[in-house]
Amino acid sequence: MNISNILGSYSKREVKRILPMVNKIMDLDDEITKLSDEQLKNKTYEFKERLAKGETLDDILVEAFAVVREASWRVLKMKPFKVQLIGGVVLHQGRVAEMKTGEGKTLVATCPAYLNALAGKGVHIITVNDYLAERDKTEMGKVYDFLGLTTGVILNSMDPNERRKAYNCDITYGTNSEYGFDYLRDNMVITPAERVQRGLNFAIVDEVDSIFIDEARTPLIIAQQGGKSTEIYRIADRLAKSMKEEVDFNIDEKTKAIMITDEGMDKAEKCFGMKNFADASNMELQHHTIIALRANYTMDNGVDYIVRDGEVMIVDKFTGRVMDGRRFNEGLHQALEAKEGVKVQEENDTLATITYQNFFRLYNKVSGMSGTAETEEEEFRDIYDMDVVVIPTNKPVIRNDRDDVLYKTEYDKFKAVVDEIESTHKKGQPVLAGTASVEKSEILSFMLKKKGIHHQVLNAKQHAKEAQIVAKAGQKGTVTIATNMAGRGTDIKLGEGVKELGGLKIIGTERHEARRIDNQLRGRSGRQGDPGESVFYVSLEDDIVKRFAEDRLENLEKSVEINEKGPIENKKLREIVEIAQHNVESTNLETRKNLVKYDKVLSIQRELIYKQRNEVVDKEDISDVIEIMIKGILDTEVTKHVTSQDEKYQQDVAGLLVYLKDIFGHEEPFDKYSCFDLTEIKNSLYDVYLNIYHNKKAELGEEMNMAEKAILLRSVDRKWVEHIETMDNLKKYITFQSYRQTDPAVAYGIEGSQVFDDMVYDLKKEVVKYIFHVKINN
Repeated sequence: MNISNILGSYSKREVKRILPMVNKIMDLDDEITKLSDEQLKNKTYEFKERLAKGETLDDILVEAFAVVREASWRVLKMKPFKVQLIGGVVLHQGRVAEMKTGEGKTLVATCPAYLNALAGKGVHIITVNDYLAERDKTEMGKVYDFLGLTTGVILNSMDPNERRKAYNCDITYGTNSEYGFDYLRDNMVITPAERVQRGLNFAIVDEVDSIFIDEARTPLIIAQQGGKSTEIYRIADRLAKSMKEEVDFNIDEKTKAIMITDEGMDKAEKCFGMKNFADASNMELQHHTIIALRANYTMDNGVDYIVRDGEVMIVDKFTGRVMDGRRFNEGLHQALEAKEGVKVQEENDTLATITYQNFFRLYNKVSGMSGTAETEEEEFRDIYDMDVVVIPTNKPVIRNDRDDVLYKTEYDKFKAVVDEIESTHKKGQPVLAGTASVEKSEILSFMLKKKGIHHQVLNAKQHAKEAQIVAKAGQKGTVTIATNMAGRGTDIKLGEGVKELGGLKIIGTERHEARRIDNQLRGRSGRQGDPGESVFYVSLEDDIVKRFAEDRLENLEKSVEINEKGPIENKKLREIVEIAQHNVESTNLETRKNLVKYDKVLSIQRELIYKQRNEVVDKEDISDVIEIMIKGILDTEVTKHVTSQDEKYQQDVAGLLVYLKDIFGHEEPFDKYSCFDLTEIKNSLYDVYLNIYHNKKAELGEEMNMAEKAILLRSVDRKWVEHIETMDNLKKYITFQSYRQTDPAVAYGIEGSQVFDDMVYDLKKEVVKYIFHVKINN
């Protein structure tokens, strides 16, 4: 295997380190093939016994991989190649394996999945959609079944019992969202029997960059319909439409952040009938104004969303797919509905939320596969503590990746794209033209129609036809226009005679916001040693250049003569697009890193709340929890209320006893405490209230245990919902105020911690008050 010149130096070293282990696996081939089916199956029991006696997964890796390799051949007539075994070792080590399209990633996962499943704690294999999860479970499940392991699949349509059964299997397939939502729901249960998951042990994430990077900013949210009026969105929309850019507000081109000017604030004050728009008490109106401006001036119909059947539907800009059932959060979706004049749906109250960044950190070990991960290696290291190892291909990649072709205007660029499609089509060579948005795919389609070139369009509006369209994309004479959706989870096979014509030609009509997405598009061609070709057409009017390299372009245009119609050969101008792409990648990375900083605060709080909530769920009797709450309340309230000396001391004590009567439903006589010091007051009151509590427990028995558990869990859930909203509002406020020249994320952490502590204390008071006032109806 010739590894040199294919991989970066780090990956070359890592692959070289793993090769001896892989060679040992291959060397066992003769020995393992002599085993009968029964002997091969019994290896699973042998491995489990060895683990029980103290051996580690690493100790049995070579033999276990060799067993899976032979089982794959007997069941599927497929035997993992050497490079696939290297990928399997990388996955077992909790790293990211970059493997090119067509290298058989599904088979790669079988060896590490089997090995880790032997520990009995479960393995989760994450795919990008239900179809792939079910397909892979059915196909690869045959190998695991042959070896005596169980496999399950989590599908969106399943009920809790079906999910529980699937999670109890040795290896479980499913999508990232299903695993995440089940985790959130499991932390909202009342009894242990309602949980469906059994812990988060080892995950193998397919298309890991799509989930960990592209979707990192989209939180999973479980919500219920709120009761707030939607009229505010229409009012804010009218205000936004009346405001003028660079007069009433400014937009930062790189981040799309909106800053309202003094003139804009005056306009808002008149619209809402208030005196000081910037005051903290007007935080909600500030937010509605900002999102209305975002909706009207930074979000484009056909790029960020489409309107279908009177509904605003999100378009995933990384795949071009409509994200069914998903809504923009923080009221942005309602702002878009107001902008487009469709029905504004009620805003939901968030019951539970988590980002993928934080969800996958909960696993004991995570690994991932992707065809395009190396360009994001820094992010995998910094945020997920995972390194990327590029795995060599089984056969050399012979695709011809041509240099970009640069034009001055977008129109000239599209004309050139159409000319190349036309000349390629005449030869019969299939073409896949990739666009960055629905809008651009429809422009290109219109231009091809005018030329009389028959073609298929694959974008968010034709999502239902995706499978049939993609299946034909490699056939002779086929022209396909696709948004990014063709780049993931699809297999384009070459038709008869296409290899002789040069294979599938990929034409990118502009550079995307990440090189990774460009590489995904290129990777649709030239798989498994097939011939292929790729080229990107770009222009100086492309959105990425205008947003992220405009200053540099303006300076160059003053000193360089630009070809008005034909392709531009100037090296400095050609570098503009690369610089713009690098700038946008850096900006997006900083945004995601910032999100981690903010979300880390809520993540720590979430884990603490969920941990303590689960302890309550698992207990039969929570008396010890309630007793600690009683003591904590008394320590805090006595210290807070009794602060004076001399003649006012007794006045403070009297006020304390009145306050505590409201919580505990019992008032102690003032005379008894008038001469006590603080410690004596605390100890005496604790004895009194503890005695009342124990008497109530004795009187009501088991019903009291059930009642106080229900009270505590209900209060936790309600307070947590309120806390999520409070933290969300705090983040908006801190961002809006640019927070006193300090790092907003640091300020959010400090203030957020205080808000959390206050919430927890209020929760304790609420729970104790309910329990001391509870009455059981017989």
